[in-house]
Amino acid sequence: MPVFHLSPAIAFPPPAMAEPNGLLAVGGDLSPDRLLAAYSQGIFPWYGEGDPILWWSPAPRLVLFPEEFHLSRRLARLLRQNVFSLSTDRAFRKVMENCAAIRSATRTETWINADMIAAYCRLHQLGFAHSIECWQGSALVGGLYGVLLGRVFFGESMFSSTSNASKVALAGLVRIAGASGIRMIDCQMRTAHLVSLGAREISREDFQRALAKQVQPMQPLKKWRLAETDRKEIGAADAFAVKKKK
Repeated sequence: MPVFHLSPAIAFPPPAMAEPNGLLAVGGDLSPDRLLAAYSQGIFPWYGEGDPILWWSPAPRLVLFPEEFHLSRRLARLLRQNVFSLSTDRAFRKVMENCAAIRSATRTETWINADMIAAYCRLHQLGFAHSIECWQGSALVGGLYGVLLGRVFFGESMFSSTSNASKVALAGLVRIAGASGIRMIDCQMRTAHLVSLGAREISREDFQRALAKQVQPMQPLKKWRLAETDRKEIGAADAFAVKKKK
């Protein structure tokens, strides 16, 4: 199949027309309107420094249904120990910058360049992109970020500078999902790490059906809550305990 070149109009070809490797289109921009249009169809940008913007829709799709999250005994014990505290939307840009820095430090190619950071920070300001931060004292040691449309959270990246910090952040996301009605967490492409935490692959058809049911209405969520209170930062055990009690 051909790779489509996007015009100035905000429109994408059907995801089913993507190449076998998931590449669907090239070009366009990272404006909020285009990004929201892309995510609503399960399309996301991913490209290297100096390359044109590439848009992807891989199949099968790796997703995590919150009720299928695998809370291992080891992780549960770590949560109970409250080694970490969690917050939401407290350091969005820093989470993105750390995701990029960790990949660079490990010599892993990163797509999180300055333009991507600026674009997703705009989405964050509009209430469509969110972060979960994992702290040890005043040090940011882990976190994740992504785009929230309706009842689907499209995970973009996570980082951990301390063992298990990103897992604790993901547990926090699962907690939010249970409390706020998020039905599906998009993990994009398969990794052994995410599979070990309960993520699984589904077909393009099943993924698109889920999007059609869960993405609308696309209203921004200005504020996330880890618990029923307005606390900005809570112990990791508390963040997950409310879900487990239900």
